[in-house]
Amino acid sequence: MTDDPGADGDDGSGGPVGDARDPDGDVQTPDGDFTIDAFYDAVEAAERPVLTASRVARETDRSQAAAREALDALATEGAVERVDVESDPVIYYPSTWGDLAARERVVMFPTRRQIVVDQPTQYTRAMLADFAHLLDSTGTDPGTRGYLYEIRQEDVWAAPFDDCSELIARMRSVLPRRSPHLEEWVENQWKRARQFRLRTHEDGYVVLSADREELMGNVARQKLDESVLQADLSDTESWVNDEAIGRVKRVLYEAGYPVVDDRDLESGEPLEVTLEADLRAYQTDWVERFLDQRAGVFVAPPGSGKTVAAIGALTAVGGETLILVPSRELAAQWRTELLAHTDLDDEDIGEYHGGEKEIAPVTIATYQTAGMDRHRSLFDSREWGLIVYDEVQHVPADVYRRSADLQSKHRLGLSATPIREDDREEEIFTLIGPPIGTDWGALFDAGFVQEPEVEIRYVPWRDEAAQNEWASADGRQRHIAAARNPAKIDEIRRLRERHGDLRALVFADYLDQGERIADALGVPFVSGETRHHVRQRLFEEFRQGERRTLVVSRIADEGIDLPNAELAIVASGLGGSRRQGAQRAGRTMRPAGSALVYVLATRGTSEEDFAQRRMNHLAEKGVRITERTVE
Repeated sequence: MTDDPGADGDDGSGGPVGDARDPDGDVQTPDGDFTIDAFYDAVEAAERPVLTASRVARETDRSQAAAREALDALATEGAVERVDVESDPVIYYPSTWGDLAARERVVMFPTRRQIVVDQPTQYTRAMLADFAHLLDSTGTDPGTRGYLYEIRQEDVWAAPFDDCSELIARMRSVLPRRSPHLEEWVENQWKRARQFRLRTHEDGYVVLSADREELMGNVARQKLDESVLQADLSDTESWVNDEAIGRVKRVLYEAGYPVVDDRDLESGEPLEVTLEADLRAYQTDWVERFLDQRAGVFVAPPGSGKTVAAIGALTAVGGETLILVPSRELAAQWRTELLAHTDLDDEDIGEYHGGEKEIAPVTIATYQTAGMDRHRSLFDSREWGLIVYDEVQHVPADVYRRSADLQSKHRLGLSATPIREDDREEEIFTLIGPPIGTDWGALFDAGFVQEPEVEIRYVPWRDEAAQNEWASADGRQRHIAAARNPAKIDEIRRLRERHGDLRALVFADYLDQGERIADALGVPFVSGETRHHVRQRLFEEFRQGERRTLVVSRIADEGIDLPNAELAIVASGLGGSRRQGAQRAGRTMRPAGSALVYVLATRGTSEEDFAQRRMNHLAEKGVRITERTVE
């Protein structure tokens, strides 16, 4: 039943076997630090539910007498149960098994560089976020979460510490035990991230330097041609083409050597601006980390306040600022946010895109316009103290990348979902900066962002002609036929009636489907074909509560601020990216109120698999996904 009393040296009497003495011969007494958590640790280490005092002594590095006295004290308090078993030693076990099951546990797998944490506290998550990447936080039962972390190269490269000893100390403070193998790997990665450096020569040109001759010769000069490294200055230095800075960073990063950028970049004309908003603690932490690094990407869920945090960074930098956005709608929103949260006046803010072309101390421009040859020189000639790249996940795309070559001393990206289906997201962090953020679960738990309830609803065919059209199609046409299942319109109408008090967005990727849904609901359909001023008016009416339902195309996926959306219904678009799924759910993610997302998929078609895969990104962030078949 229990440990062998002879092996443990415990005679079962409850008294000491001889004297428990320290090396100086004094009888030892309990150290006072033995808590119920220490007993739980011993239970887990021993992998058995009941323990003798001698087994606890072994697992906690105490004398047997000290362990027994501490256990008896816990028994007196009611934290553990003490049982005198006839012919067996005294045994102890937890009074409340639920406490043992629900407590935080950290398990480390050094060779895989992974960490599993059950029931992590917010403090533990914050500590881990400084050196590890959150892979999954799906949990098992409602109200519980299990977190899976991995320590990657890029996490060590971007860790916010002045030297490696601080990083190692942070790891030791949160991990259950030391791992020389893991710590050696971390130290090696820390060194790799500081072996190439870009600097500005006193004559104004850019120099790439390496710590060692073989690094410059075998890595940089092997991978970068003469159009990039224009001349060798020494065995460890080369003159770099100013137009190829982004390529240098990208190529060396891919080779496993991120480049330290110490160039004398523009700091911009001073900008007198004051923040008129109170930042939350995590937003303040983002801003401080950004100011320390001078480059980074705020990564956090919709509704967490990335824009306001970016405005906080703008006021802290205090230099003329260029803000790059993917659309004119976002440009207008940025102007509104800047006027609401700073003391800037209208004349301090300019917009530069297809509708307006005005340069000001704070200029908001679209990526497409800033990247065009006929406008590029205008932006290049201006000294920007800060460049903000909103919806930064677009930067690796060819049409946007040219605007990313605009450089300043401070570069800040914003994105809820920097993932890309072409796996080029690492280019975001090489061109702009490392990720800075707070895990989604922490913001859900703290109540800063409302966790959405997401349900995939499998809708059957109810129209024989439509089903026959799907059955006779193949490839992409078959998927489109499933997406346009007419039965979805009836389901949307039922869901809208069930949640009639909520403000709703209905997403449809296909224009004809969007128009049919809009007609069935008697509401407008907003797409890329809707004139700009009409879109602006409809979105504003939705924000003000004058409209409770809009059917929207992909135009509402990114950036458009519709803070009053409480219900999202995805009618089609499951062939889109993982990012799209998160963005559409994110339309409902705000600090308060309901947050419901229904994803409709035609039963028995490829949409089922698409729905599950596209929602998996949200599941990894800790959002619970349920499934239901519509009868």
